[in-house]
Amino acid sequence: MSLGTSVIKKSSTSTVRKHAPRYKVLLHNDDFNSMEYVVQVLMQTVGGMTQPQAVNIMMETHNSGVGLVITCALEHAEFYSETLLNHGLTSTIEPDE
Repeated sequence: MSLGTSVIKKSSTSTVRKHAPRYKVLLHNDDFNSMEYVVQVLMQTVGGMTQPQAVNIMMETHNSGVGLVITCALEHAEFYSETLLNHGLTSTIEPDE
């Protein structure tokens, strides 16, 4: 009786996960809304945003003309930007590169 060797081929099935594209929600400076109002709207719009974070974004926007609010998936970015717009702020989104 002879013992044979058999070869079993295993197919490789690896899954490559791609991250969903991310988008930046930008806040643009205006001459109409008070700094306090902008901070309040930011904290109400972006869940979990603290007052110091909102103040930093507001100051960045005030000093440079535009500030980064958050980077997230497109659906969330559209929601945040639209909510800011509905509160009288100027906001746009752009792809994060």
